[in-house]
Amino acid sequence: MNGELIWVLSLLAIAVVLFATGKVRMDAIALMVIVAFVLSGTLTLNEAFSGFSDPNVILIAALFIIGDGLVRTGVATKMGAWLVSVAGNSETKMLIYLMLTVAGLGAFMSSTGVVAIFIPVVLSVSARMNTSPSRLMMPLSFAGLISGMMTLVATPPNLVVNSELLREGLHGFSFFSVTPIGLVVLILGHRLYAGGALYAEDG
Repeated sequence: MNGELIWVLSLLAIAVVLFATGKVRMDAIALMVIVAFVLSGTLTLNEAFSGFSDPNVILIAALFIIGDGLVRTGVATKMGAWLVSVAGNSETKMLIYLMLTVAGLGAFMSSTGVVAIFIPVVLSVSARMNTSPSRLMMPLSFAGLISGMMTLVATPPNLVVNSELLREGLHGFSFFSVTPIGLVVLILGHRLYAGGALYAEDG
C-alpha cells in the first residue's frame, strides 16, 4: 500500500467520523476533503471541481429547488388538506392515498425532498386522526424509497449508473425504463401496508 493510498483512505476515514458525529456540517466536510486532496496534490484543481458541472449534480439540485417551491407556494399544504378530505378518519384510505401521492411525486422529483415535504403533513394528519405517527411515517418512508424505482430521475443512483453507461459508450436507460419494476413494487408495498391497516381496523 503506497503513501498516496494511505492518505486517501485516512482522509476518507476522518470524513466518515465527522459525518457520524454531526458536529460539522456535511457540506463543509465534503469541501474540506476536496481542498485537502487539491493541496496534497492527489487531485488537480480541475479534477476536484469537475463534479460541480456534472449534469447529474445540476439535475438533482434543480429537483430540490422544485421541492422547495412546492413548500413555499403552499402546494404541499394543499396536498395535505386534500389527503385529509379524501381519507377522512380512515387509516386505510390515508395509507392508500399517501403512498400513491408520495410515489407519484417522487417519480419526478427528489424522493428525499418529497418525504421531507410530507413529514409535517403526516404529523398533522396523525394528530387529527388520533393515531400514532409511526403508523404513517414508515409507509411514507417506503413510498419514498419505492418512488426511486419509478423513473430515471427519481433517485441519484439511477442517474449515476445511466451516466456511466453512456460514458462507456453503452446504451443508457430511457426515462421510463425502470417504471414497470417500480409499479410492481409499489403495488406490493401498498397491498402489504394497506392490508395490515385494514386488518387492524377490522380487529
